[in-house]
Amino acid sequence: MADLSLLQEDLPEDADGLGVDDCSSESDVIIIPSALDFVSQDEMLTPLGRLDKYAASENIFNRQMVARSLLDTLREVCDDEGDCVAVLERIGRLADDSEPTVRAELMEQVPHIALFCQESRPSIPCAFSKYLLPIVVRYLADQNNQVRKTSQAALLALLEQELIERFDVETKVCPVLIELTAPDSNDDVKTEAVAIMCKMAPMVGKDITERLILPRFCEMCCDCRMFHVRKVCAANFGDICSVVGQQATEEMLLPRFFQLCSDNVWGVRKACAECFMAVSCATCQEIRRTKLSTLFINLISDPSRWVRQAAFQSLGPFISTFANPSSSGQCFREDGKSSEDVPAEERSRISGHDAEEEEQIGPEDACADFSASPESALEDCAAETFGNSAGDISVPEDSSSLCTLSSESHQEAAMDENDKKPANCKSAFRPEIGTSSPDSTLLDQELFNSFHFWRTPIFEIDLDRELQQDSGETLSPEGSGDASGVPGPSSPNITMATRKELEEMIENLEPHMDDPDVKVQVQVLSAALRASSLDAHEEASSGEHHSEPPEELPDCNTDQDTSVPLTSAAEESVDATPHYIHGASDVIASGGFSPDEERRSKVQDVVPQALLDQYLSMTDPSRAQTVDTEIAKHCAYSLPGVALTLGRQNWHCLRETYETLASDMQWKVRRTLAFSIHELAVILGDQLTAADLVPIFNGFLKDLDEVRIGVLKHLHDFLKLLHIDKRREYLYQLQEFLVTDNSRNWRFRAELAEQLILLLELYSPRDVYDYLRPIALNLCADKVSSVRWISYKLVSEMVKKLHTATPPTFGVDLINELVENFGRCPKWSGRQAFVFVCQTVIEDDCLPMDQFAVHLMPHLLTLANDRVPNVRVLLAKTLRQTLLEKEYFLASASCHQEAVEQTIMALQMDRDSDVKYFASIHPSSTKISEDAVSTASSTY
Repeated sequence: MADLSLLQEDLPEDADGLGVDDCSSESDVIIIPSALDFVSQDEMLTPLGRLDKYAASENIFNRQMVARSLLDTLREVCDDEGDCVAVLERIGRLADDSEPTVRAELMEQVPHIALFCQESRPSIPCAFSKYLLPIVVRYLADQNNQVRKTSQAALLALLEQELIERFDVETKVCPVLIELTAPDSNDDVKTEAVAIMCKMAPMVGKDITERLILPRFCEMCCDCRMFHVRKVCAANFGDICSVVGQQATEEMLLPRFFQLCSDNVWGVRKACAECFMAVSCATCQEIRRTKLSTLFINLISDPSRWVRQAAFQSLGPFISTFANPSSSGQCFREDGKSSEDVPAEERSRISGHDAEEEEQIGPEDACADFSASPESALEDCAAETFGNSAGDISVPEDSSSLCTLSSESHQEAAMDENDKKPANCKSAFRPEIGTSSPDSTLLDQELFNSFHFWRTPIFEIDLDRELQQDSGETLSPEGSGDASGVPGPSSPNITMATRKELEEMIENLEPHMDDPDVKVQVQVLSAALRASSLDAHEEASSGEHHSEPPEELPDCNTDQDTSVPLTSAAEESVDATPHYIHGASDVIASGGFSPDEERRSKVQDVVPQALLDQYLSMTDPSRAQTVDTEIAKHCAYSLPGVALTLGRQNWHCLRETYETLASDMQWKVRRTLAFSIHELAVILGDQLTAADLVPIFNGFLKDLDEVRIGVLKHLHDFLKLLHIDKRREYLYQLQEFLVTDNSRNWRFRAELAEQLILLLELYSPRDVYDYLRPIALNLCADKVSSVRWISYKLVSEMVKKLHTATPPTFGVDLINELVENFGRCPKWSGRQAFVFVCQTVIEDDCLPMDQFAVHLMPHLLTLANDRVPNVRVLLAKTLRQTLLEKEYFLASASCHQEAVEQTIMALQMDRDSDVKYFASIHPSSTKISEDAVSTASSTY
């Protein structure tokens, strides 16, 4: 009860200000009571007596100290169950205190008291549930804001420590929270209760959340009166989705999320953009692609700059949710290894197994799946195709589409998702073109060439279908499948109508060219206009028969729930996008890129093209003015995740963006790339790394120290991915890391020493001796002790590597250089560094003890006569606590052991007390001794 000794005694109101208790009329002596008098009186009271005395005090400070001392009181009476129950009952009475500070102080102690009750459960059964939990729940609706905040923190702490029983959560906590979120509840209390419900959902689990929390949460998302409530719901939407799972998210939460994304308050929409990745992770791939992608495009085009800023920050993480091993080219096994680490034999066996499963799918099954869900079937086929290696039988072919949008969809153009169909899907949907026999499949593989791969396919279309359009007849399923997937150049009258509509759209958008989004749309529509016009010219000149374009793509007008009007318009902006890849050959005629370059720079089907286009536009300088000044940094931060999602086969989509970021004027952007370039190298593989990342890596090596440190921290991780010849080129540049913009930046040199330890395994003994040895010896003489201590480890590891090499001449030469430069150094700090190196060599077994005794120990023992005590102190500690602990000196009686013992005896007679202490026979391993040696070794 140490705290109760500070309690103040309540004095009568008529006492004077000096605290005079009694004045004798017969004497002039004034008796002033001391605080020790009250302490002595309290010592005579029992713990419960003291608790009752000060809990009833009128002094607020006393009652606060009582609340703070409750845990100590419980520990004093924990042996008596009756006294423990009496203390808990008094806690209930103290909870009714009228002073908010007392109630807040009490609530801060409740988690500690609850933990004590949990540990003392045999003597205090059900104490928390009966006495403490009702107080916590009641304070959630307290009138004082401080009391409510402390009760909310206490409730979350109790749930996190699992101190509340599941039954109590269902019967005592959740009902109160649901009552506090009723429509007639106080606004502040309602907002706080919703926040508590969202935060406790991950702690109580899926079952309770679905039954008790989710229905009320959905109601709060539609609270029309309080936008603060909707904002809290939007901010915690991702946490709720991750708890309830995919089914509940798609059935109950997604409609509410669509409404929140179109809320009239920008703060709610901003909160939706911030949690978009978590919501996406809780949905299936189809909904993610068809609904969430289109919804996200609307947030990126939001009128509010703050919403656009949050959306662009979440764009990269959202794109990363589309990642899957089949498209990214990498997978991780249960042991945590990447597919890059899997032996070639195992990778070929896995690929062969996947190919066998793929061949078992017949055309009939594929057609059945496509009829049920064309879009999902195309996505599955695309995923299987990109998951195969270059030698697999699936060869993707390009097909393009052209779709014009009405003004209701905000004239937003985006890339169609189904523009690219693999060969296996083509054979399933159009049996007349491809076959499913193994011989024909093998023949297709053998006949593969770049022309067949990139050319626009020419389809066989029944001519009667064009005649049926005028009569209004519906196309057959086979024709609709072809038309929806591969719209080609149309008849002249349809082409003219399409061109006219495109021209009107471009005309309407031109006044708004300042907006980067509009600028991108105009470029897309202009390319589509050129493609349609040139296609019509080619058709008139060649006379070839082409398929007619679809009147409407399947996904252009997706029916949605009327409660979410935003979705249909959003889906039009992504899925019904003009596709101008078909006109790539026409761009060449106007002096553009080659067909291969044009197609490879535009085509990918891993993520919706509109999302990727928006991500690539983050490097546009105008974005920094209209959205966020640090938007390029956010782009650089998420680029490895986007690259992993797209896979190395789609690196061409990001190459130009990465080069732009690497040359950005802001060093923070380049620093972000420098810290992640090693991860990107793992994703891209050795060939793309050598071609595209090595030049940028070389540029970072010559950048500012703030950028170079990012490269330096992962130097080993990057260099180990390069070919050995390319890796050796960096040996000449390692010396440059010793030069920094600020000589006081010693952490830069310390990091260099750490990396050199890892780099030893990447280079031959000759390279280590010629290039790394000078740097290591330079670091051992650094002015900062922290750099030197890491360098001692570096030198010892270098000795180990060079000594085990064949022949060990490099190791002997290094040891001789250590003796010459440090063991005989005129500065005492150099001689002390030699002792440190020897100590590290002994501790890490870098040399066999017989070799150590021959090459290093004679020079080490000569330092016993050093004139500086710090050197002798470290020598005594090394000999007594390190060298003599080795089996070589314990089991064998040799001349080396005798020399060591004589040196120790001489040090025991040293004139310095510290040297005597560490050279003693049994030095006590106390904290004082450790501090002494640390002081002795770091005072230079």
